[in-house]
Amino acid sequence: MAYAIPLWPQPALPVAGSDNSFPVRRIFCVGRNYVEHQKEMGGDGREQPFFFLKAAHTLVPRGGDVHYPPKTSNYHYETEMVVAIGKGGRRIEARKANEHIFGYAVGFDMTRRDLQQIGKDHGRPWDFGKDFDEGAPCGVLASAAKIGHPSKGAIWLNVNGKQRQKADLSDMIWSVPEQIAYLSEYYTLEPGDLIYSGTPAGVGPVKPGDELHAGVDGVGELKVRIVPAL
Repeated sequence: MAYAIPLWPQPALPVAGSDNSFPVRRIFCVGRNYVEHQKEMGGDGREQPFFFLKAAHTLVPRGGDVHYPPKTSNYHYETEMVVAIGKGGRRIEARKANEHIFGYAVGFDMTRRDLQQIGKDHGRPWDFGKDFDEGAPCGVLASAAKIGHPSKGAIWLNVNGKQRQKADLSDMIWSVPEQIAYLSEYYTLEPGDLIYSGTPAGVGPVKPGDELHAGVDGVGELKVRIVPAL
C-alpha cells in the first residue's frame, strides 16, 4: 500500500535484556488512584475509577531531556508504575488480568495543571492539560516473565535530589488487575496498550533545569531533565 505522506516512526519502548522493542498503541491513565493523592486533589474515599488518554506519540522512551511545554505556567510531575498489555481482550476478569500483562516500567504523567484546571472549571475535556508533546516519559520495560507482577514495594520521586513523592504500590485504591478488568468493560484492550496506574501524593511543579529521578522497587528507574521550551 502506498501512503500520501511518509509514515511516522512507531512509538515504542525498550525492553530490558532484549534487542526487541515494545510497540505502543494507546496510553490509558487512571486518575486519583492513591488515597493520599486523592485527598490532595479534593477526593474522598474509593471513588469509581476514571481514565483519560494520552496519544502514543507523547512518549519519551528512556526519559532524558523533556522540553517545558507551551501555554502553561504550572507544569507538574506525576510518578507512576506503567503497565504494558501483551495480550488483548474484553471483559477480562480481575483474577485473570495478570495473564494479559507483558511487563512494567516507571513513567511520568506530565501535566499542564493550569490547563487541566480550566477544563475542570468549565466542564471540558482534560486533553490540553494531559495530552501534549513529550507528556509521557517512560523507562525501560521489565518483563513480567522476569519480575512477576508487583503489587507492593516503594514508588518514589526525587526532584533535584529532594524527595517529593513516596508511597507503596499496595496503597493503590484500585489494583492493576482491577484497573484492567474495569477498562476492558469499556474498551477492547489490545497488545501494545499502556496503563499509567496512578500517582502517589506529593505532585508539584517543575521548571527548566529541574532534574527528576523516579523509581519503583523491583521494576526500574527513570530520569528526566526539564529543558527550556522549544
